[in-house]
Amino acid sequence: MLTVSLLVFASLVGPAVQSGGDRVTGLALATRSEVIAQHGMAATSQPLATQVALDILKRGGNAIDAAIAANALLGLVEPTGNGIGGDLFAIVWDAESKQLHGLNASGRSPRSLNAEVFEQLDLEFIPSHGPLPVTVPGCVDGWAELHAKFGKLPWSELFQPAIGYARDGFPLSELIAHYWGLSVPRLSAYPGFAEQFTVHGRAPKKGELFRNPNLAKTLEKIAKGGRDAFYKGELAHSIADFMQANGGYLTFEDLAEHRSEWVEPVSTNYRGVDLWELPPNGQGIAALQILNLLEGYDLRAMGFGSADYLHVFTEAKKLAFEDRARFYADPDFAKIPIAGLISKEYANERRKLIDMKRAAKSFDPGNPALENGDTIYLTTADSDGNMVSLIQSNYRGMGSGMAPHGLGFILQDRGELFDLTPGRANSYAPGKRPFHTIIPAFATVDGKPWISFGVMGGATQPQMHAQIIINLVDFEMNLQEAGDAARLVHTGSSQPTGERMSEGGLVNLESALDESVAAELVKRGHVIGTAVGLFGGYQAILRDLETGVYFGASESRKDGQAAGY
Repeated sequence: MLTVSLLVFASLVGPAVQSGGDRVTGLALATRSEVIAQHGMAATSQPLATQVALDILKRGGNAIDAAIAANALLGLVEPTGNGIGGDLFAIVWDAESKQLHGLNASGRSPRSLNAEVFEQLDLEFIPSHGPLPVTVPGCVDGWAELHAKFGKLPWSELFQPAIGYARDGFPLSELIAHYWGLSVPRLSAYPGFAEQFTVHGRAPKKGELFRNPNLAKTLEKIAKGGRDAFYKGELAHSIADFMQANGGYLTFEDLAEHRSEWVEPVSTNYRGVDLWELPPNGQGIAALQILNLLEGYDLRAMGFGSADYLHVFTEAKKLAFEDRARFYADPDFAKIPIAGLISKEYANERRKLIDMKRAAKSFDPGNPALENGDTIYLTTADSDGNMVSLIQSNYRGMGSGMAPHGLGFILQDRGELFDLTPGRANSYAPGKRPFHTIIPAFATVDGKPWISFGVMGGATQPQMHAQIIINLVDFEMNLQEAGDAARLVHTGSSQPTGERMSEGGLVNLESALDESVAAELVKRGHVIGTAVGLFGGYQAILRDLETGVYFGASESRKDGQAAGY
């Protein structure tokens, strides 16, 4: 872990954006080295998935093929965070066109489930588990869109590694085993879960071989029949029949009508680096808002881990998240002032609300001009220069708990994030995409691809995106150090579900940060939290701007691995 008192940033030399490790540093970090390779790179949250991605690259597949194959396997080996019952978002750097492409593969609420159902049940919020929070799973259609636009290998080949592991078994890794153990008591009561995701009623243990023959059969059907096998074929009928039999509202028509959407990524420039995010219904632009606010401060002079830096970061986050609660939603149902929210002018006005000596108990959301017009993350890169930033999730760990009989996966509970108060941007409506927490990120310099990265972990994600960029740019850490450095996560902001901010919220600091800094934050009015396991999971690939060599990094807090060849 990082010991703040040992950091000596004054000795850092060389511009931060030139490469992943071409400098001498005074950082005393207990951190693994970056992975460096020329031809291809993969960084995922589980080593078996990283190896599958490399295998695909070595067989002549490109970064897009590798990302799909790795994601398919992650649904098997890490069902605590993702699977084909969930949604997907991706940013792709296409080396041929030298452009970024954004994919929103999130699903919509059931058309037969209207707001009156929640009123009749006297619910203030949509429950976390069971049939009510289930929305259309967008993952498989996301894979199909990515493959149709950019794929190189035949579709069916991409699923063979996952099918083999599902049929023959895989040894469960440590952290995933831990979270699986937490999920079993909560979800075993829901139909289909215990029979498919427990071993004699318990969670599988670290190192224990786990098989999922039902998922193997499901993936075989997808490999043979394409996305329509999932959304219009036998699988779709099985999902719909299961939901109808168990009090659910998701129908065959909901699945058959599903579509993903290609979207334009949006960006802000932070000290020469362009950070790219996808527009709402995700929360990515919150990271852009945070960076715009912080650009007005000399963070390097404040110093990493200092009270001034942690204070101003927290206040900037509070401001951005109030806007997140008010404005971020499905753009098909709400006019979202994206250009205004991420403008420098708006940040300049909002920055005036920050008091360096005192923490704000709350902020009101802003009024920008309206212009017309648990989770896994993985990233891959190939020898041609294509890079993929992909994030996929069931939402709460293993999702809703609703596991269609015989299919080997769990449906997501993303619908929990709708607001049940009428008249708001994220208010529940049939056929609507809920507010989403999962966000991929990409950074460019002078129009050239630099870093594909992401950080798993709910509302943690935009805070971490901003902290990663700050670590790289202001504090000149290398790619691995930027992820291993101790983190701040502020919790308690107003939520898109309608929950209001709790009197300033909690500033959660990783234990490696200096205790005296925490004491100074308390003096300024912050309340220090004690959350554990809140600080996310990071994967990244950096492309040297001059040589094209790849640098890979994998979150030391997770089971993941970066590897290249």
